[in-house]
Amino acid sequence: MKFKYKMVLVFRRDLKLSPGKLSVQAGHAAVSCALESKKRGKHFTKWYGEGQKKVSVLCDDLEHMDFLKEMARRRDIVAVDIADAGLTEIPPGTRTCLGIGPGPEDIIDEITGGLSLL
Repeated sequence: MKFKYKMVLVFRRDLKLSPGKLSVQAGHAAVSCALESKKRGKHFTKWYGEGQKKVSVLCDDLEHMDFLKEMARRRDIVAVDIADAGLTEIPPGTRTCLGIGPGPEDIIDEITGGLSLL
């Protein structure tokens, strides 16, 4: 099946999070992006209807994550930061993940296509 819409979850390579922490942050990002997209009426219904494609990738650091967020915002694509509560591995308020989308795959790829898979 060829997907037309997707969501990308961008994680900071510099944090070296455990697999458990990554999965929890991914959940926060996916739910937050889906809710924001549905609220805005931006691509949610089509993305949801075709199976909710999600891809996890790595960026270098917080500066890189901010750059990607700005690129998404300029393209009118939902972009949601996830900050950790700091109860386990990292200090409170550490921004761990950026959810981008859902949106048209070609637009999302212009923003995140050069990033390596998690």
